[in-house]
Amino acid sequence: MHKLGSKVPVFSHNPFNLISSLRCIHTAVAASYQSIYHSNQLLNGLSKSGRVDDARKLFDKMSQKDEYSWNTMISGYVNVGRLVEARELFDGFSCRSSITWSSLISGYCKFGCKAEGFDLFRSMRLEGHKPTQFTLGSVLRVCSSLGLIQTGEMIHGYVVKNGFESNVYVVTGLVDMYAKCKCISEAEFLFKGLSFDRKNHVLWTAMVTGYAQNGDGRKAVDFFRYMRAQGVESNQYTFPTILTACSSVLAHCFGEQVHGCIVRSGFGCNVYVQSALIDMYAKCGDLNSARTVLETMEDDDIVSWNSLIVGFVRHGFEQEALLLFKNMHGRNMKIDDYTFPSILNCCVEGSIDPRSVHSLIIKTGFENYKLVSNALVDMYAKTRDMNCAYTVFKNMLEKDVISWTSLVTGYAQNGSHEESLKIFCDMRVAGVNPDQFIVASILSACAELTLLEFGKQVHSDFIKSGLWSSRSVNNSLVAMYAKCGCLDDADTIFVSMEVKDVITWTALIVGYAQNGKGRDSLRFYDAMVSSDTKPDFITFIGLLFACSHAGLVDEGRRYFQQMNKVYGIKPGPEHYACMIDLFGRSGKLDEAKELLAQMDVKPDATVWKSLLAACRVHGNLELGERAATNLFELEPNNAMPYVLLSNMYSAAHKWDDAAKIRKLMKSKGIVKEPGCSWLEINSRVHNFISDDRGHPREAEIYSKIEEIIVRIKEAGYVPDMNFSLHDMDKEGKEVGLAYHSEKLAVAFGLLAAPPSAPIRIFKNLRVCGDCHSAMKYISRVFTRHIILRDSNCFHHFREGECSCGDYW
Repeated sequence: MHKLGSKVPVFSHNPFNLISSLRCIHTAVAASYQSIYHSNQLLNGLSKSGRVDDARKLFDKMSQKDEYSWNTMISGYVNVGRLVEARELFDGFSCRSSITWSSLISGYCKFGCKAEGFDLFRSMRLEGHKPTQFTLGSVLRVCSSLGLIQTGEMIHGYVVKNGFESNVYVVTGLVDMYAKCKCISEAEFLFKGLSFDRKNHVLWTAMVTGYAQNGDGRKAVDFFRYMRAQGVESNQYTFPTILTACSSVLAHCFGEQVHGCIVRSGFGCNVYVQSALIDMYAKCGDLNSARTVLETMEDDDIVSWNSLIVGFVRHGFEQEALLLFKNMHGRNMKIDDYTFPSILNCCVEGSIDPRSVHSLIIKTGFENYKLVSNALVDMYAKTRDMNCAYTVFKNMLEKDVISWTSLVTGYAQNGSHEESLKIFCDMRVAGVNPDQFIVASILSACAELTLLEFGKQVHSDFIKSGLWSSRSVNNSLVAMYAKCGCLDDADTIFVSMEVKDVITWTALIVGYAQNGKGRDSLRFYDAMVSSDTKPDFITFIGLLFACSHAGLVDEGRRYFQQMNKVYGIKPGPEHYACMIDLFGRSGKLDEAKELLAQMDVKPDATVWKSLLAACRVHGNLELGERAATNLFELEPNNAMPYVLLSNMYSAAHKWDDAAKIRKLMKSKGIVKEPGCSWLEINSRVHNFISDDRGHPREAEIYSKIEEIIVRIKEAGYVPDMNFSLHDMDKEGKEVGLAYHSEKLAVAFGLLAAPPSAPIRIFKNLRVCGDCHSAMKYISRVFTRHIILRDSNCFHHFREGECSCGDYW
């Protein structure tokens, strides 16, 4: 007889007693197993039904728990997002398996705790547990959503090393990850590596989605065709994706075919599919079909209604959009922050009072939603109410680059260019990086203010930012450099552009015209037409401006006739003003009067100003009085017609009439804008007015003026007394001419600017004839390149010649 330990039962040699004992043990084990089994079944049922707290009570009461019990309870917490409690159970379970790890990792990934999910994945591998296909799928989805391509590639390496490369579930995750990380070629390679019988509809959908999300709508459409040809069925996930692809490439006909497939496949009532159909039809301009799909929907879906509203607004049907919005409101639908921006676009068109919509936004509690606030700023800016735009902007709790862009662009488009630059500087101080849209706007503001140095800084920062240069940015750069007199830089940007549109060509045409190179403008126009780019309304303004400033009368007549006959563009007041200016500059005032009588539109102030300026040049007092009289009515507070008419009387020595005009101005409270010239030296702007005595270097400047006058007189300069418009003696007139603001500015430029640098002067009014003549002599005598931008155009003075050819 053997002696055994005390815990080991000793059986009798009686076989009946032995059998009886074994039966007792079996019964006890079976009962125990049956108890655990039933408990686990109940535990599983409670967990899956969401009754996690009841499941936990049962779990705690269970006298015996196996691996299934622990995994079920952890999974129950994970499924309802109670990750803290799931982690506590996980940490208290000593016999964790790959299933346990996978359950917790999937939960962390699913509920947005990406970093914790990755940490668990790493810990799982360190403890020697092999991830399941579901674990790998979870972490790959995280890589997809966050664009973590390098992490995804590392997981791909693990997949290959551990034999998962043929697992369809894992490969689908890899395809989705590569597609969403903009590596569609790698996704395509993996897809093609699987045999046809292993490709399910999920994998096909991942590829279609990948092409669509990578901006290749055409490839997505072709792939979907191939998928259907292979007999692979689509589902509620595939159809919305392919419809989105159709929207992106405006494939309306194919979208209709997909609609047919949807109906035949039984997904016509699926809300996500219906929403995608409405969006596709709306973006393709088939608003009737979009409305029909909306009307067939059993439930009101806010996304679908928003899509149709956006479609109506985008295609110019503001009233229909508003009616749809009112129907939404009447049906007590829950309007969201995507609805209001579309409705605010209707306010821009004047179809609805902006303040009433703003009031509704406040009442419904959407005022602090960034998307809505941005739309409000944009709407007020486009309706020229910058005070309200700024108030909304100032009260925003959170501002992004779109908020700043709306405000900066609004100020720029409403002519408040200095304010737009100030807001832009505030944005940079706030640490917000500009995007292409705001850069384009701020460069346009620099162009209007001719702030070359500031524009160069913006250009430099944009290059350093690493952002790709959009066409709008390049167009603004061309315009900015051209309007600042830097034609070489404008040319460099223009040549570098792969795609040029009518705005690009027009910017160069206008730029060359403003810089006194009208014939080059015509040459660019011919190149533009040869490139199959159709000119527009603005192009012909630039073209006729070029002709008027270069004295190209015949060419101007021809282009004016081409507008309507060749391109169907009806001339506007701006075009007539350019033609009258062209005839007036050429001394053909009779033709100018004839064209004025033939105008199809009522002459505006611009037309009469052009005629008055021409009369001023050629001394036609009678016609000048007619033009001035019309301007008195059209712009009663504008000093320009009073000043020009007074100057014409003075030039004709009709001092009494000139005095009457000045007296009339004074009685009406009309003040002439004082002539002002300025230039930038060492990042500081120096301003001058006529006979200015306020500059710190006044003595040096006036001493330099005396030197300039002496030296240019020796070279042949004779002061033009016609531009001294006061009744005084010859000496007094000559002194008055010498101290014009542009002469003071050029004197300071000769003192302060580096010897090799051009002197850039800007003037708010037109340069007078005497100063123009003096600048030519100064450029030759002092061997300097002088660039003078007046209110009309650029004058490049070199070696005694001006780019305008004395035809300004």
